[in-house]
Amino acid sequence: MAHDNWIVYRRLNPQACLRLFCFSYAGGGASVYRTWANNLPLAVELCPVQLPGRENRLKEPAYTQLEPLVESLLQALQPYLDMPFAFFGHSMGGLISFELARRLRRSETRPAQLFISGRRAPQVPDREPPIHHLPKAEFIKELRRLQGTPEAVLQNAELMELVLPCLRADFSVCETYIHSASAPLECPISVFGGVDDSKITLEDLAAWREHTQGALVLRTFPGDHFFLHTARASLLQALHSDLVDVLKQVTAQQFALY
Repeated sequence: MAHDNWIVYRRLNPQACLRLFCFSYAGGGASVYRTWANNLPLAVELCPVQLPGRENRLKEPAYTQLEPLVESLLQALQPYLDMPFAFFGHSMGGLISFELARRLRRSETRPAQLFISGRRAPQVPDREPPIHHLPKAEFIKELRRLQGTPEAVLQNAELMELVLPCLRADFSVCETYIHSASAPLECPISVFGGVDDSKITLEDLAAWREHTQGALVLRTFPGDHFFLHTARASLLQALHSDLVDVLKQVTAQQFALY
């Protein structure tokens, strides 16, 4: 499969010295990040990642397990790892970012920073019962309760037929995930959360501390689990600030080589 299927809305930046790969939440696509480049430092090249089963890849089967998804991402992103890079992921995307960083470590390729948004630390068990296996009517009922799918979409039978396979698959990725302990990552981690998120507590976010040998920065924003939409401006401001710091570190490391 062409690598370009995986990276969409990319704005080529010849001056870039850092790439930021962005992973969306369950059922979401790369379009969530399509305008973020306007709010990032000029030296950052935005690379939204499009997983199979959604948007321009709607006809492709979505992954139902995290491990094969990560293995496919390793191959797909390899051509883009020729400069320093960082990962941003919201909810399911945060889990993907973390496990991808752990997998890359085997090849001694490491992100400069992880940005984890709206995702509890991987060792913290899910308090919600699994729903990916439920019959259609019950699954839709649970989606409505979780408030992550617009009501207009839930009430559109034709549209739901299109998006249900992706939603089921993404929930399966998260709900069948089993965390295995390993050494903490070398890169710093920035963690973002919504103050009114009923699924993720402050303690869940702070528990990311054990997964980095570097600094952990924790910030919260007004809003629920989808604060990345409702508090978008504040989130992007914080992300911009952190990326400036990452760029300083990357530049310092490059100068140290000469």
